[in-house]
Amino acid sequence: MDEPPDLGQLFHRLNNQLGIILANAELIEAKAADEVTRSRASQVVASVLEAIETALDLRTRLRH
Repeated sequence: MDEPPDLGQLFHRLNNQLGIILANAELIEAKAADEVTRSRASQVVASVLEAIETALDLRTRLRH
């Protein structure tokens, strides 16, 4: 069973926003002038990747 179209659109929007956050965190991580900033950006990258995985898991569970 597929989720309603509005729910699919919400997941799409969520993934787009998480992708933007991820790209910016990776950019900050790559250009960080100090280890503290690089470490914090790495934590954001890891958290966003976990959030993307959670969103995919939710979407899968809602389909079944």
